[in-house]
Amino acid sequence: MLVWVIYDITENRARQKVSDCCKSYGLYRVQKSVFLGDLNSNDRDSLGIECEELIDADRDSVYIFPMDDQSFKKVQLIGQAFDKELVSDEIITKFF
Repeated sequence: MLVWVIYDITENRARQKVSDCCKSYGLYRVQKSVFLGDLNSNDRDSLGIECEELIDADRDSVYIFPMDDQSFKKVQLIGQAFDKELVSDEIITKFF
């Protein structure tokens, strides 16, 4: 299932670690604090646990939103948006 990860983290080091963690799960960076990619439920849960350990829960926030394919097809891209094909299953599998 597609997953959006959106975060607001105050410390640079923690922010970099969460970014690296998202990348390690194969997520695609959409904006500086927004990632998108395909994760199964176990990986989604593991990512949440890892992020929770990396941040200061009193100041920071990480949101992990699952999104079905039908809803993703309805996403509107305005301006300098990301390439939706890069995060679709067909295209991602070609990179790996």
